[in-house]
Amino acid sequence: MAAGMGQVRAEGTAPAEPPDLATPLRAKVLIVDDDERNAFAAVQALEELGHELVVAPSGDEALRRVLQDDFAVILLDLHMPGMDGYETAALIRGRKRTARTPIVFLTAIFRDEAHVFKAYSAGAVDMVFKPVDPFILRSKVSVLVDIYLRTEEAKRLAAHRQWLLEENARIQASKIRAEQALRRAEAQQQAILQSLPIVFHARSAAPPFAPVFVSEGVEAITGFPPEAFVSDPGFGSSRIHPEDLSRVVETVSAAVRTGVYACEFRWLCADGSYRWLADQGVLAPGDDDSGPQIFGVIMDSTERHSLEEQLVQAHKMEAVGQLTGGVAHDFNNLLTVVLGNVDIMARRSEDDVKRALRIDAIRQAAERGRDLTRQLLAFSRRQNLQPVTVDVRRLVQDFCPLIRQAVGEAVTVRLDLGDEALRANIDVTQMEAALLNLAVNARDAMEGDGTLTISASTLAAADPSGLPAGAICLAVEDTGKGMSPEVRARVFEPFFTTKEVGRGSGLGLSQVYGFVQQSEGHVRISSAAQVGTRFEILLPVSTEPIEAPVSKPIYEDMVGGSERILVAEDDPAVLRLTVDLLEGLGYQVVSATTADEALAILRQDPQIALLFSDVVMPGGTSGIALAEAAQRERKALKILLTSGFIGHKELLGGANHTILDKPYEAAALAAKLRKLLDAPHRAPSTRRQVRAAKRTNQVA
Repeated sequence: MAAGMGQVRAEGTAPAEPPDLATPLRAKVLIVDDDERNAFAAVQALEELGHELVVAPSGDEALRRVLQDDFAVILLDLHMPGMDGYETAALIRGRKRTARTPIVFLTAIFRDEAHVFKAYSAGAVDMVFKPVDPFILRSKVSVLVDIYLRTEEAKRLAAHRQWLLEENARIQASKIRAEQALRRAEAQQQAILQSLPIVFHARSAAPPFAPVFVSEGVEAITGFPPEAFVSDPGFGSSRIHPEDLSRVVETVSAAVRTGVYACEFRWLCADGSYRWLADQGVLAPGDDDSGPQIFGVIMDSTERHSLEEQLVQAHKMEAVGQLTGGVAHDFNNLLTVVLGNVDIMARRSEDDVKRALRIDAIRQAAERGRDLTRQLLAFSRRQNLQPVTVDVRRLVQDFCPLIRQAVGEAVTVRLDLGDEALRANIDVTQMEAALLNLAVNARDAMEGDGTLTISASTLAAADPSGLPAGAICLAVEDTGKGMSPEVRARVFEPFFTTKEVGRGSGLGLSQVYGFVQQSEGHVRISSAAQVGTRFEILLPVSTEPIEAPVSKPIYEDMVGGSERILVAEDDPAVLRLTVDLLEGLGYQVVSATTADEALAILRQDPQIALLFSDVVMPGGTSGIALAEAAQRERKALKILLTSGFIGHKELLGGANHTILDKPYEAAALAAKLRKLLDAPHRAPSTRRQVRAAKRTNQVA
């Protein structure tokens, strides 16, 4: 390669330095002659041209030189011992790199036409006869070298031009306003934009983020051409799903502060369907003439979302299978106790002691079933919580004796609760159950011997879960064997347990998780093998005053009455039992199995003093809607609702009715009824009436 050409890197990368155009080009001339005198004469004739002259005494040496360097012209003697000029020329011509190198034959013998024809056939561009005329030789070589230098100069200029193009492209990537670079790359960029399933866009950084440029690929995804977006600044935003719009605006607007953004949203396409679009971009600063702009790409992520939904559904089905299997196992055990004892009692006459024992076994099985359903509701965050504002420190102190009793004397229980009140709005019973679950699990992890530490404090900084600094942190820490990462990842799954069969249902920690989540809190775990485990319950701080703890009711004698009660219940067995209980307490009972039937009875019977209704009723009308409609008919009517599963808490709709959770005992039902019936009537507030009028599923 000629001197000064420089090294051009691979396409797409910028060279380290531009080709050197200042250094004059020089050519190399190869003189091949076995006679030193002839070679010397040729050198003398060509020296004044100023080129580099290389002498080779044989064909073999000439081939070695050709392999090492590029030559502008080769002066080749035809008559040489060993490899003559014809053979040497054939080998030079047979090599791709030197196939076009000009060869001038030198000869003193072969002057006839046959040899001249053979020489030109071998690839010679000219012949010079010996003795060599210096002027003729110099002229011929000068012409050939000039052609070579012009060619090399053109190559060097092309290399420099290529360097300029690459350097210009690199500069224009950071300065996209350069019109020359955009024009040069326009055709190539347009082809790329049309072939890729990606939408490139440039738009303003302020709502409604008016597009300045949208690539052609947008039509394949949305069904609308780029002009629809560019001509109407609000077109793109107007077709974002209403549920996603505020989030998208907030995310993209944040790019002004952060410099980048990424979001996904549903977009209404031309065919009337919503597709998921993934949009991400960066903020480019503006200049004196324009403000900052956003440059980004949009991709169709509908298929990925569909696959993710299928995966989530598969995981849900797996969890449902695990859940139903665990529920079936536990309930079948309970039903075995119930059915077995009922069968024996039906077939065998026994004394009162044995009969009482069997009844007690049935009751215990039923209570265990009730506790299991409550754990399920806690896991699914569907239980009916009764939160009050309490001092978490005081709650732990008061509950600690029961914890000490549950974990046993071999476990040392330490309290680190500080001195300041920590107010939280929580369901006390569920919090106590959560603490007891964590304490019992800690006892089992320590195999009955170790230290259990319960501490309460406030967060020094905001938690990644979203709770701010100052939130309450209630920690339960043990010195047990710890958890492996695999166990820690599954610890809140329903029915997952590491205990042997019969020592745990696998719902305890699920209950803790569900209760804390329903209380707008968060649970964290840290654990290490042979070191121990630390559970942290994070709860938001309440600003309400601390409420006096409500003691659990103790039902002794059941007090009934003679009032007339309307029972609305769709389950026949539950309805019969409820009617029997109420009639046994002395009440007059009227029953209905649907909301419409109950409302019709209520309109016909003015003596009904109280409506006792299930929350979940058939026919699309809830018990709450029935209660609201009934009180519009009879303002003095007392209401008591009951349910085994409230479901979505918004079903309550802010209703201010007393609710009795199923399963309930006769004593609890009797106490609730007397409390309601004996209470003076209070007219509902105007706000409550408006709220009731707006509630859906009302009864006409």
